[in-house]
Amino acid sequence: MTKAILLVSFGTTHPETRQKTIGACEQAIKEAFPQYAVYQAYTSTVVLRRIKENEGLEIPTVKQALEQMKDEGIREVYIQPLHIIAGSEFEKILNQSQEFQSYFDIIKVGQPLLHSEDDYQQVKQVLMDQYGHFGEKAATVLMGHGSQHNAFVAYAALDHMLTGSPVHIGCVESYPPVEQIEEKLKSKGIKEVHLAPFMLVAGEHATNDMVSDDEDSWNTYFSQRGYEVIPHLIGLGEYPAIQDMYIQHLHKIID
Repeated sequence: MTKAILLVSFGTTHPETRQKTIGACEQAIKEAFPQYAVYQAYTSTVVLRRIKENEGLEIPTVKQALEQMKDEGIREVYIQPLHIIAGSEFEKILNQSQEFQSYFDIIKVGQPLLHSEDDYQQVKQVLMDQYGHFGEKAATVLMGHGSQHNAFVAYAALDHMLTGSPVHIGCVESYPPVEQIEEKLKSKGIKEVHLAPFMLVAGEHATNDMVSDDEDSWNTYFSQRGYEVIPHLIGLGEYPAIQDMYIQHLHKIID
């Protein structure tokens, strides 16, 4: 087999969500492209180090995975990021894959989840289907990671497209901030807040920054303001519709 797909994610130190999300995406892509070998890599060096220390697992970086593929005789490489936005982690993939242009007959990189307007519309529909039906006094607040990269605007764009719905997107590390979302909920008389991650995995941020009882968690933030808080620890990678979007992105670079 000389054709291969390299699936690249940020990674997670939480084994239970890893299999449900990254593993589920990998399985869906293997089934969609049975004629391709499927490899995996992570972009977070911190996550890779912790997994090695805590679990004894060696997961490669993009560069290491491409070295392995070159050594194993792969000639065509199609890289599919499982990232949400085209931020700094996505740029790592572009930079590391650039070094290998001369080693393969074909090496192409697909787009992350949010790229085209159609991507945004599809994701909006997934979120509405999952979180848009909890009642008049309920709203869902999804926690995105956020970014200092200029691609952070993707979160605000999706939140804007959800205007008028009970679903909102906020970020733990950039814009839109949770305080701004709470102002909207207060003005609508919302009593019940459903919290869910807008991330591939329900990992560190979801368990600590979102649903924990820590003083600075979103769960504590909304609880202290009188809302009934209901958590949903489900990463985006668990949804077949999201898995299918990554498959669509792969088809675009393969076909």
